[in-house]
Amino acid sequence: MSILEFISSQPEDRQELLSQLHEIIIQNDKTITPVIAPMMGKEMIIYNAPGSFKYGLSSVKNYMSLHVLPMYGSTIIYEKYKALLKDAAFQKGCINFKNKDEMPLKIVKELIADCSKIDLRALRENYLKSKSKKN
Repeated sequence: MSILEFISSQPEDRQELLSQLHEIIIQNDKTITPVIAPMMGKEMIIYNAPGSFKYGLSSVKNYMSLHVLPMYGSTIIYEKYKALLKDAAFQKGCINFKNKDEMPLKIVKELIADCSKIDLRALRENYLKSKSKKN
C-alpha cells in the first residue's frame, strides 16, 4: 500500500489533516524515509531515519497518533510540546489527537524541526553508555 492509498483509506474527515502532517514531516526532516508498515499491531506511516524508526503517523478508531521517538528520548522536547499542545493527549513517545484544533500545524512544524536535529544513533549510544556506567 502506498502512503496516498493509506491516507485515502482513512475516514474522510481525517484525510486532509493526515496529508498535512505527512507533508510537514517529510518537508522538515530530510533524514527520514516514509513507508507503510505495521507497528503496535496496526498499519501506519513509519518514518525511518538511518538505523532507527523516528516517527509514526496512525489513525485508529477514536483518534490519530503521531509517534515521536526523539520526544521519548528528550524530556526538554517532551515538556516543551506538552505545554504547547495542551489539547492533545501525550504518552511517553506519542501524541494522540482528534482534529486540527488539538494539533495546530504551526506547532507540529516546530516539533518536527526540533526533532530533525536529533541523531537517534547518538542518542542511543549515549543512553547505553550512561546505563553501563551505572552497572
